Amino acid sequence: MTKDTFHQQVIEKSEKLPVLVDFWAPWCGPCRVLGPVIEGLAEEHQDRWALVKVNTEEAPDIAERYAIRSIPNVKLFHRGEVIGEFTGALGKVAIERWLDEHLPDPRKDELAQLLHALEAEETGAVAALAAFVDQNEDMAEARLALAQHLIWSQPANARELVAPIRLGQPLYDQAEDIRTIAELLAFEANGEAVGDQLAEANKALQQQDLEKGIQCIIDAVATDKTYHKDLPRRSAIALFRLLGDGHPLTKSYRWRFDMALY
Repeated sequence: MTKDTFHQQVIEKSEKLPVLVDFWAPWCGPCRVLGPVIEGLAEEHQDRWALVKVNTEEAPDIAERYAIRSIPNVKLFHRGEVIGEFTGALGKVAIERWLDEHLPDPRKDELAQLLHALEAEETGAVAALAAFVDQNEDMAEARLALAQHLIWSQPANARELVAPIRLGQPLYDQAEDIRTIAELLAFEANGEAVGDQLAEANKALQQQDLEKGIQCIIDAVATDKTYHKDLPRRSAIALFRLLGDGHPLTKSYRWRFDMALY
């Protein structure tokens, strides 16, 4: 591998297709572990990215240029620039997750525009996002965004949207929050003190009275935080995470929730 061939196979090619460069050496044990894994992935995903292997013993100038201090080192090039990298012999699943996170995807730009329109409450924004989800069912972040918008009005549909997001996958915690809130919004009064408090929270949330809903949930936490598989505690955490740390209700009531826990 020379500077000229590297420029041709990596820099120029990355203008059209992302290029993954595996910096390795024959004496490197972890490199021999990573090599077959990454080569197999390259064969499976040749339509999404290309693989170039650079032997650092044969191309020390290239290794020096890209500050290779330890190997294996893998760098992802897009339009001539490094947009992501990792070191060490990661397993197949970990590499796939890393690729999903770092590979450029024009759909992400489209999704960002849709979310901006949704935040601005533009007419037709929800329908546009729903159509996008139908056309891109593999994009968990799109499914989650739509679920977060629908959770108050269509909790069952919101829960279905995040159903494919399971333990160990990215966005699992956020998906669990949707499932928890959907569970709360289906809760009915049962004559028990804590159960009635949760049912009151359900009623308030469905009426879009978030503050009263949070108050009722905190009351339920204080009564019995472990009730119904920790539903009071889980509901409070899910609501605060969904609202975000900067939301006024989170700032006003998070400390009260913490106090109610103990």
